[in-house]
Amino acid sequence: MPAPHSTTRHCEDSTTRHCEEGGRRPTDAATSATPEAAIVRDPIDVAVLSRVQPEDGALCVFSGVVRNHNDGKAVRYLEYEGYEEMVVSIFDEIIREAKARFGVTRVTIVHRLGRMEIGDTSVAVAVSSHHRGEAFEACQFAIDALKHKAPIWKKEFYEDGSSWLEGPGGCAHP
Repeated sequence: MPAPHSTTRHCEDSTTRHCEEGGRRPTDAATSATPEAAIVRDPIDVAVLSRVQPEDGALCVFSGVVRNHNDGKAVRYLEYEGYEEMVVSIFDEIIREAKARFGVTRVTIVHRLGRMEIGDTSVAVAVSSHHRGEAFEACQFAIDALKHKAPIWKKEFYEDGSSWLEGPGGCAHP
């Protein structure tokens, strides 16, 4: 069952702009910084996440992609749903914690919802910092925390049917 409808507006392009009511307003990606937390419905542009500041010496980017198999079954495509009222605020919390814990300069988290084909990017995390060690650690922390905390559920479609996979913290789809 899908999450309740929210007042969250979805971005109409592939940039990582958070468009939640009362939140950050859309920005011109060519001229300003990319917001750090976003839900999108269009393909994720990983190149947009790869911007660094002059003081950065490291950039670590994790891109989760849709694979063609899981648990011995061939996957045709999948769909993600999320409890959208909460997702971006949880991403913001993860970002704040990663910056405080690892001393990195920037953390960006973007997750796509809706139908995705094999090879599509479903989630991306980018971390920039002065040094590589902190970037690697913060990037792994952010994706692991997202998988544990964010109310996002994945449904895989197979030749012989479909199945909801576990959501945050091992929770089944509502």
